[in-house]
Amino acid sequence: MNKVKKVLYISQEIYPYLPETEMSKMGRYLPQAAQERGRETRTFMPKFGLINERRNQLHEVIRLSGMNLIIDDTDHPLIIKVASIQSARLQVYFIDNEDYFQRRCLTADENGVEYADNDERIIFYARGVLETVKKLRWTPDIIHCQGWMTALAPLYIKKAYADDPFFKKSKIVYSVFDDDFKTPLCKGFAQKALVDGVELADLNGLDKKAADFATLSKLAIHYSDGVIQARPKVNKRVMDYAKAQSKKILDYPGEEYAEAYVEFYDSLAEE
Repeated sequence: MNKVKKVLYISQEIYPYLPETEMSKMGRYLPQAAQERGRETRTFMPKFGLINERRNQLHEVIRLSGMNLIIDDTDHPLIIKVASIQSARLQVYFIDNEDYFQRRCLTADENGVEYADNDERIIFYARGVLETVKKLRWTPDIIHCQGWMTALAPLYIKKAYADDPFFKKSKIVYSVFDDDFKTPLCKGFAQKALVDGVELADLNGLDKKAADFATLSKLAIHYSDGVIQARPKVNKRVMDYAKAQSKKILDYPGEEYAEAYVEFYDSLAEE
């Protein structure tokens, strides 16, 4: 019998909605592989402006939209859209907002300059996913975060939802990719990330140091139950931190990763 029945994927990139990369391919094929092994899945990604809504047949889910998320004292409407990859029987939910996800590029502009509001974008994305999953009334056994834009989800689950029975038994997995960003997030990031249940002391020192890729990844790992090295070469400081924290780790399993990932989920469910 499968120990894990429901897996929530919080992804940064999913093919074919975005160009084909190692991360986007995993975002596409890993949920399918989990479903083929008897697991029920839900999958989320940001609705970047690059995504062609008509060609991909996205449509808004009115019953899930309509909430406002407050970031830095400003209301930002949360819009939820959905599409299906018919060949995989895979449904994908998109987190959308006109302020954050209408640009044609993902995390940096055409000249490679990273967006100054990437800090607010990842706050909005993580909070938007978790609020939407609650509205779906779908409690996951495993929550798998892929990509640095998902790095705040573990913090919010373990702190903001600490007393909420909805996520109480969920195990969190964080995948480390080779997607390091160059410009640290804005200095006010830690203060903006605060919500009910999250204090500055919970941010693993992010209020006192620049939120670069390694520091942000360490925050995600700190609140995760398991860590996966998703690419052959990733930031060494990040993986060394995971080992020092005695986290359950899946080393890079190679290109045929699906079976190893699902077995890793089951091993976490046993703990």
